Amino acid sequence: MAESPEKVDATSLAAGNPVEAYRVVARRYRPQRFDELVGQEHVARGLSGAIVSGRIGHAYLFTGARGVGKTSAARIYAKALACANGPAAEPCNACDNCVTISAGLDVDVLEVDAASNRGIDEIRQLRSNVAVRPARGRYKTYIIDEVHMLTREAFNALLKTLEEPPAHVKFVLCTTEPEKLPITILSRCQRFDFVTVDAPAIARRLLQIVEAEGAQASPAAIELIARRASGSMRDSQSLLEQLLGAAAGTIGVDDVHAIIGTGREEKVGRLVAAVGARNARQAIEAFDAAIEGGADPGGVLEQLLAALRDSLLASVGCGADAMLQGNGLGVDLIALGKSLSTETLLAMLQIIDQAIARMRLSGHAAVLAEMAIVRLATLENLESLAHAVERVAAAPAAPREPTGKAGSVRSAANPPLPTHAREKKTIEPSPPLAIDAAVAWRQASESMGGLAADFAATASAATWRDDVLEVVLPSAATTAIQFLRRPEVAAALVQALAAIMDRSVGYTIIIDTPVPAVAIPATHLPNTAQRTVGPASRVASDSLASAALISTPVSIAQPQPIVSQTALLREAMEHPLVVHARTVFDAAVRKVEPPRPRGAPAVALDLQAEGSDTADTEIAESAGAVPSEIPKSLFSGNGGDHG
Repeated sequence: MAESPEKVDATSLAAGNPVEAYRVVARRYRPQRFDELVGQEHVARGLSGAIVSGRIGHAYLFTGARGVGKTSAARIYAKALACANGPAAEPCNACDNCVTISAGLDVDVLEVDAASNRGIDEIRQLRSNVAVRPARGRYKTYIIDEVHMLTREAFNALLKTLEEPPAHVKFVLCTTEPEKLPITILSRCQRFDFVTVDAPAIARRLLQIVEAEGAQASPAAIELIARRASGSMRDSQSLLEQLLGAAAGTIGVDDVHAIIGTGREEKVGRLVAAVGARNARQAIEAFDAAIEGGADPGGVLEQLLAALRDSLLASVGCGADAMLQGNGLGVDLIALGKSLSTETLLAMLQIIDQAIARMRLSGHAAVLAEMAIVRLATLENLESLAHAVERVAAAPAAPREPTGKAGSVRSAANPPLPTHAREKKTIEPSPPLAIDAAVAWRQASESMGGLAADFAATASAATWRDDVLEVVLPSAATTAIQFLRRPEVAAALVQALAAIMDRSVGYTIIIDTPVPAVAIPATHLPNTAQRTVGPASRVASDSLASAALISTPVSIAQPQPIVSQTALLREAMEHPLVVHARTVFDAAVRKVEPPRPRGAPAVALDLQAEGSDTADTEIAESAGAVPSEIPKSLFSGNGGDHG
């Protein structure tokens, strides 16, 4: 009786060249039949069914992650087609054709590495060999590995042959990146997607290999290897082979941690417990203990990430079967997930993920890891902040006096009061705010710490408007804007501002989105004394001011200094003319232009009347005088009329 393909090949190699007698585990225990493909049952059914039914395609595309069985399946498929007892659903692995294909010695099965044979010359040579009939078997099978590495010219040269090959030729293309293949290639192949292998299936296969090797390994060590492989059977077998050569006796969990550079589970468990208890000192001590044996800081953070991931799943109701971590941590991850809110766990996972990404590009990985751990241990419970926001929203709002802004739009149901009634009514102004807006914003954000302090630092300006702190953020800071607008963060900032100002205040975010301004020559602008004066009632209908452009006149003879956009915006927000314009028209400052030469219009307002086109109106301001009030008669509601 013929021996198995692995033994025949190993014996022949040993006889021919003793140096090459040893073959690695991944090659010696390579699947030889469709039913030996671990985790790829759907592929095995599709290929064997096509052979049995006679629907054998001329080109197949095998896609999937590394080490999941793509090339092994291609070899099994070639053996099933060339088997002396076939074509059969399963190769016999006993005939000469099966044995030589398993050994990689069959002349009718050609494996091409597209990474090193990616040019058009190699593909032209392949095309010339396609016409040659097989020497021994029924078919000539081309297995092109890493096919996405071919050049565009090589793909074009292969296209016609791949579409209409001779009847005796079969193509199997293997790739980990199918998106890089031209659509003309994809449309000519039958595609099989290989999935990553789950950890339990990998563990079962590794136990079979350990038993066949006559070694011993603890189930916990095998489980850890299977999880570390991330779905790749070949990676798990390579790691197992390292342990078989390094371990003196039974392979244990500590041996695995020493090989892969991760911390011992009980030490990582203490780190998880300290983070959950919000004890920064104990968390740092546990982290230092986890890496003191030579463990990689990034690997320890990845272990912490996996543990908090399990706690997150527990917080949303998943059971123990969804957990990735074993029981070696010594921490009840389910209880930890129930003690922390889902929002808090999501924030923790985001902090760890960002830290790991930064550590890959930094030479201070341990410091970045410690920063992330301190941030985790001092992170507030976001659920309590959310409840505080709900309580504030549920409380009855205090009545506020109308501000009575000039030029505001009034509804038909609320007609304007008579003149004498408005004159008699006085509004008590709020006491002045003693602390500068920028100082208050900085102190409030720094008191919260963490992400709030980091994102709040991106603000370019801050000003008070009554009891509301207006904070200007650049439009590019989308992450900061989304974070600062979250209800729980807003509630915490409002509380911090109230504590600093010793009164009830609020804040709003203004997004600095520059809009293009149309430059109008100053010679086209009539003097203010010659402007056409419209009725004062027209101002109410033109109440929507879409933008205000501010500029301070300077001398033409003097060079214009370069002023930052932030400084200009801060100066513009405090300008009396702008303050009055924003009050009258409820306008928003969108852009600030640098200073213009003397004589040019200093302030330009773009006003858009309701139901009309854009009306551009500009006010010329002298170098030494700033009007305290804008006459309403200066503005006209006609759409583009600068009269």
